[in-house]
Amino acid sequence: MSRTGTIPHTPWGHVAAVGAALAAVLTVVALAFLWPSVTAAPHDLPVAVAGPPAAAEPFVQGIEAQAPGVFDVVPAADRAAAARLVDTREAYGAVVLGPEPEVLTASAASPMVAQQLATLATTLQAQLAAATGEPVTVTVTDVVPLGAGDPRGIVLGAATFPLVLGGMLGGIGIALTVVGVRRRVAAVLGYAALGGLAITAVLQSWWGVLGGSFWVTSGVVALTILAVASVIVGFTSLVGRRGLAIGPVLFLLVANPIAAAAMPWQMLPAPWGAIGQWLPPGAGATLLRDTSYFPAADTTALWLTLTAWAVLGLTLALLGHLRDTGAATRAALAEADAEVEVAAMDADRTPQVVTA
Repeated sequence: MSRTGTIPHTPWGHVAAVGAALAAVLTVVALAFLWPSVTAAPHDLPVAVAGPPAAAEPFVQGIEAQAPGVFDVVPAADRAAAARLVDTREAYGAVVLGPEPEVLTASAASPMVAQQLATLATTLQAQLAAATGEPVTVTVTDVVPLGAGDPRGIVLGAATFPLVLGGMLGGIGIALTVVGVRRRVAAVLGYAALGGLAITAVLQSWWGVLGGSFWVTSGVVALTILAVASVIVGFTSLVGRRGLAIGPVLFLLVANPIAAAAMPWQMLPAPWGAIGQWLPPGAGATLLRDTSYFPAADTTALWLTLTAWAVLGLTLALLGHLRDTGAATRAALAEADAEVEVAAMDADRTPQVVTA
């Protein structure tokens, strides 16, 4: 209460500053989440082309003229080699030239690219009809289709955000409520393990969105959660509560929008698509897709990426503990030295009794 009995009000300048600051934060959040969708465009998408050079060269020139810069052609010896490139995720699809022309798609890799590749069948039919003077039918085959539980890939594309949010909430909660490095490490490891089992049970066993081994999928989910949560716990242990901001800033506003969970990372403006694959949300999303539908793909780099982030977070937690322990030790020694000095001063002030 003021002297006049009225409740003091917030100054108008402060009100304006708060409104402007919140509007700026809202703008940054909107830009972070909408920018990838607005700027995404297909370019340099690896596509295999199998067939004799005499037939492949005119086709490649034709699709380059029709869609310049969209596809990055990977040569293949035959249909089997082209399908192998799709299975190992070295190509999003393939075009097979020869007596039985065919377009191979993989909706599990990207429904968006699969639709674009399907349109190549029309281009190929037109080229072959013009060359032979007869109508030609080009077959479109989805060699790696999506699961029955997620036929359009919507859930798989959106699954990364709950993992990032779960990792953030777990890391923040553990950092604020658990004291002690061993207890924090145990809490974050247990949280990630249980979260991996629970989410996999829902997505794979209940909804049928994911495929592959239940335990491998649980490991991917758990490691993704751990990579996010441990870094938050580690930074908080090292720098105090200021470390809590690492979650919303790094993982939510930076890493999640460029994770390319719902689109090929090549569609994002360079170099952000490639950078996103080295951050936990992007690595986790790609690894989850590969282990579910592309068991032949080389996932070593993705596993190492998630593991490196998890190790970084746990290491920061240990360093924060050592720093606190060292500070406490130095404080105890300083206090002991002060007590010794006080005792010495008291001894100097004590009268000395002299006896004859």
